[in-house]
Amino acid sequence: MANEEFVSLLRKCADVLELKKIEWKPRAYRRAARGIEGLREPLKAIYESEGKKGLEKIPGVGESIALHIEEYIKTGKVKKWERLFSSSPSGSSELMRIKGLGPSKVKQLQDELGISSVDGLRKALKEGRVRELSGFGEKTEKNILQSLKLFSIGQARMLIPQAMGIAEETISYLKENAPVSSIDYAGSLRRMKETIGDIDILATCSDAEECMGVFTKMPNVSRVLAKGKTKSSVQLRSGVQIDFRILPKKEYGAALLYFTGNKQHNIELRKIAIKKGYKLSEYGLFSKRTGKNLASRTEEDVYKKLGLQFIPPEMRQSNGEIGLASNSKVPRLIQQGDICGDLHTHTNYSDGVESIEDMLKAASSLGYKYYAITDHSKSERIAHGLSVERLRSQWKEIDKAAKKSKLKVLKGAEVNILKNGELDYPDKILRKLNVCVGGVHSSLKMPRREMTERICTALENEYLDSLAHPSGRLIGQREPCAVDFEKIFKVAADNGKAMEINSQPLRLDLNSSHIRLAKKHGLKFTIVTDAHASTQLDYIRFGVGQARRGWLTREDVLNALPYSRLKKVFGRLP
Repeated sequence: MANEEFVSLLRKCADVLELKKIEWKPRAYRRAARGIEGLREPLKAIYESEGKKGLEKIPGVGESIALHIEEYIKTGKVKKWERLFSSSPSGSSELMRIKGLGPSKVKQLQDELGISSVDGLRKALKEGRVRELSGFGEKTEKNILQSLKLFSIGQARMLIPQAMGIAEETISYLKENAPVSSIDYAGSLRRMKETIGDIDILATCSDAEECMGVFTKMPNVSRVLAKGKTKSSVQLRSGVQIDFRILPKKEYGAALLYFTGNKQHNIELRKIAIKKGYKLSEYGLFSKRTGKNLASRTEEDVYKKLGLQFIPPEMRQSNGEIGLASNSKVPRLIQQGDICGDLHTHTNYSDGVESIEDMLKAASSLGYKYYAITDHSKSERIAHGLSVERLRSQWKEIDKAAKKSKLKVLKGAEVNILKNGELDYPDKILRKLNVCVGGVHSSLKMPRREMTERICTALENEYLDSLAHPSGRLIGQREPCAVDFEKIFKVAADNGKAMEINSQPLRLDLNSSHIRLAKKHGLKFTIVTDAHASTQLDYIRFGVGQARRGWLTREDVLNALPYSRLKKVFGRLP
């Protein structure tokens, strides 16, 4: 997908420029990457309909980067960037993406040990050469090894937006160019898992040969791995593999159920089938006695014949969902359309890309009723956190922008939880915030007991409303903080605090098991985007997917409430 490829190039450029100690360009490139990565419309489509001016409307994209996009769309490369990459060791950018290796450490590894790739780093670590460098040592070596492990996992699997974008783009292409009727993505993507390996697409088609021909000749295919009458596999230029299956209409539901998984869920279904004298496969549910196909056209048909209520794909994790379905107790899960507003977002006052007014316009276009601006507090210097003076200045601008908006605009802050559990603003400021989102952003490797106490102390602050990205994980980059979630959830419940489900693809935090545990403690949740550009407001779909994986209903989610009811929960709303 052109968007993903270009975002990857932007970040690679930023890494190489940072390594060369060039001051402002890395930040500009990362801002543009943030603006582009949330787009659902391909860059090529924007360029074809609106030209270079249309590209400049993308958050963070100015004239210079728009020219680079134009060149990339026309030629598949950017000459200036190719010269930049050739002037730097080939693995520099890859090394920079390993947590704990900043520009200075990467340069030191290159200059002193000749390390220019991840494989070279692994070898040097194994030989014990890295710990001998000045400023490294055994502790740093251990941290790098852990980061490498996470990096390898991240390389093997895609984050869900990339997989979703590729799947949706492929389905759209096939609908336009091949005689498909039904078509869906399956596998872990349909279950809304945080990371995805290969992409599975299923379809029914009036001409299988023509469909397969169109699929294997898609413009972004680099290699055809296998081609058959009913199944083909290709590798895209990005390295992603897509498996495409064509099925008879009468078998489509059974196949969709089978290829959605997960594996253990399917095993449990087959056990139920056997007890009832049936045989369940990807082709249908058959009577063992007569061989007759009893159900296969839709997933609902198969579940019903097995005596089960329909189970949404996100719940198919073999975590007790079949027991619920056998007693008709599958809940009506939260849907994206239930969300009434976003309660955690950023602007260019801190580390966001766009103005207050631009973010409000985008939120309004989504049909939201309310919207909270929650830029970082003062101690988050790397994110250009707001001093009390700048926060007060922002309040004035929010008041002006709110008068032009249909939204109920809320003054908030993402307030850093300090090492001792205190919040980053004094109470006289906190009490004036409509929404206070508290989060841990520093000293993330505190011992479990200390980190738990730190968070619990913050949860006891009367002005805190919700706990941001509670585990602190960054998927494929950083492990979750060591915390006692049982204790945190109990303290949160005792103090009436909400748990956040952060929709940022690198976070998707809380995870599904922690969501279910928090719900058992009686906690309520907010599903938020933590958006740093208006294009990222669409990430809400991934947070909702995570909430569905945790079995949440609309009643569990505070920002699914109308404003009149939300006011009764968040006591400082206007």
